[in-house]
Amino acid sequence: MTDSRTNMTGHEAANAGSEKHDLHEYAGGYIKAREGVLPIWLLVLYFGLFAWACYYMVHYWGGLGPGRIG
Repeated sequence: MTDSRTNMTGHEAANAGSEKHDLHEYAGGYIKAREGVLPIWLLVLYFGLFAWACYYMVHYWGGLGPGRIG
């Protein structure tokens, strides 16, 4: 019997092992990164912080600038 990965070359061989491993290690295993999706609560938090930053910029930094209405 032969290992099927030894018969593959090029792009097929590079992608064959990536299906099993979603954990990447950097700096000798000190930093570990996983592939995945962002949680929905984190997306809501990003949107909320962006909305708050826009409100703060308009309300507390003088709004639209000199000559604005209001």
